[in-house]
Amino acid sequence: MKQFNVAGRQSRREKEDLPMRITLTGCLCLIPLLLLCSALPAESQGRRPNVVLIMTDDQGYGDIAAHGNSMIRTPNLDDLHGQSMRFTDFHVDPTCSPTRAALLSGRYSTRTGVWHTILGRSLMDSSERTLAEELKGAGYRTGMFGKWHLGENYPLRPLDQGFDEVVRHGGGGVGQGPDWWGNDYFDDTYWRNGNPEAFKGYCTDVWFREAMRFIDANKERPFFCYLSTNAPHGPLNVAERWSAPYVEKGVAPNQAKFYGMIENIDSNVGILLRKLDELGLTKDTIFVFMTDNGTAAGRVDRQRKKNGQWAGFNAGMRGNKGSEYDGGHRVPCYVRWPGGGIGGGVGGGRDEDSLAAHIDVLPTLLELCGVSRATNAGTLPLDGVSFAARLRDPKRAMPERTLFVHSQRLREPVKWRKSAVMTKRWRLVNGKELFDIRADPGQAKNVAAAHPPVVTQLTRAYDEWWQSLTPAIERTVHIGLGSDAEATTVLHAHDWHRIGPGGCPWSQVHIKKGLPLHGQWSVDVYRAGTYQVELRRWPRHLDASVEATHAEIQLGGKSHETAVEAGATHATFNIELGAGRTTLRTILTMPDGKTRSAYYVYVTRMP
Repeated sequence: MKQFNVAGRQSRREKEDLPMRITLTGCLCLIPLLLLCSALPAESQGRRPNVVLIMTDDQGYGDIAAHGNSMIRTPNLDDLHGQSMRFTDFHVDPTCSPTRAALLSGRYSTRTGVWHTILGRSLMDSSERTLAEELKGAGYRTGMFGKWHLGENYPLRPLDQGFDEVVRHGGGGVGQGPDWWGNDYFDDTYWRNGNPEAFKGYCTDVWFREAMRFIDANKERPFFCYLSTNAPHGPLNVAERWSAPYVEKGVAPNQAKFYGMIENIDSNVGILLRKLDELGLTKDTIFVFMTDNGTAAGRVDRQRKKNGQWAGFNAGMRGNKGSEYDGGHRVPCYVRWPGGGIGGGVGGGRDEDSLAAHIDVLPTLLELCGVSRATNAGTLPLDGVSFAARLRDPKRAMPERTLFVHSQRLREPVKWRKSAVMTKRWRLVNGKELFDIRADPGQAKNVAAAHPPVVTQLTRAYDEWWQSLTPAIERTVHIGLGSDAEATTVLHAHDWHRIGPGGCPWSQVHIKKGLPLHGQWSVDVYRAGTYQVELRRWPRHLDASVEATHAEIQLGGKSHETAVEAGATHATFNIELGAGRTTLRTILTMPDGKTRSAYYVYVTRMP
């Protein structure tokens, strides 16, 4: 059975919780209700399980010792593996932002406006109803720690998407353009609820420490803790004590750092699990561990193996991060809920081989928590299905289904690009190659010529799915300007839509080079009025030269220009804007006559 729906539209202002109101009149009504509640399951009485959802970045299925990797050390994840229900055929998107959008929405990432990691295509539409919003609407306290990568500005931030407390870095990784300038994983500045704050320690340690503080502060009420690490994503920075043991065993330096970052994550997972034990929350907490795509550095070239070095381990799969083959999108997913406290729990220590995906996490967790989707979420049909019944009873049958993944690291998606159509048995890759995944898990033999009816069936399913994505592909997600929730909107080159040839300066490394690139932002002016717009080559807090002699801005259908004095840190414009959607483009002319867009633009609605 195919799983896809056409997304509807819903404005941000319509995303309100609609609480159920029960009116009781008189004691004769109250007494039988109380008797009824005493016989209901704990979830029905409002005592719902907590949820801790950990997702690491760029760690593949083979980067865990319990999966057969004889080099890496992951004792805590191995223990968790032993205690959990383990999905063994679980799929995500092949890259970062798309997986996050699908995970939090329960819908294919492209429907949400996300199919890339930069270029304005990593911004999740604010109309999406996230897992955090659903749980918050049911009384949960919600916290997010680490990597967001779905938008830096209102209404796209985690604070706008259902999270009560947030500690995070900027962009898609520490050291990227939207991140605090100079962050390098150690003693960095991150954002706590939108405000910059200096933190001591290694980034992964910070995320887990802040998550545990959040859990401790909310232990008396149901909570949802979304802990999304940036590790082991590059740059591969980690203390030598974590990487050195692997170098000593013959692992190449970068891969040793990658493994060291994972071992550090593993250590923190152990600390967190012990914290839940200490707080008496283990039985009452649904604990999920997963990763966001295939391995980035755990699988290396064959030449290294010929030279006697460790070539990595990929669990026999083909491909890695970004790939349309299983190695790019089949990842670990563990679910542990001992139960016996406030709920029935989930049986652990077993594998679940049903075809499953990131889109299933939201409906599964909502059902396990006894939470129904808000009434106003109905215009956004889910693509995922709930595995709650199956988790509780492995004899419960799951329907046959067809799933889809693709890697569209382009401004506009291209049909069949780096795609996989999946059933329990088959993988149709790029519309041309067919693999019998049961007989050939390494996807080495293309059997399309031997099974034309299967190719036809899966091609038809893909065509229908692609057609259902068309409204989302034609839609552009806009960044808000002039909201009371964000006094000054900081626009980053990471999120612009590229104009002309060349790449996108998404990293601080690119910005340091001063690449002569151009782009524009799609923006939504919420209120008419006067707006002050600052064009900068560097972040405002660096107060460094804009390195330009002339500045131009195209906004609201009009062009504005000004000369720039030598040594000036920015060019400022005061512009009258009407409400509505438009584009914002900037052009800085450098002393050598070349031009580039401003890498940072600060927009403030004036009183």
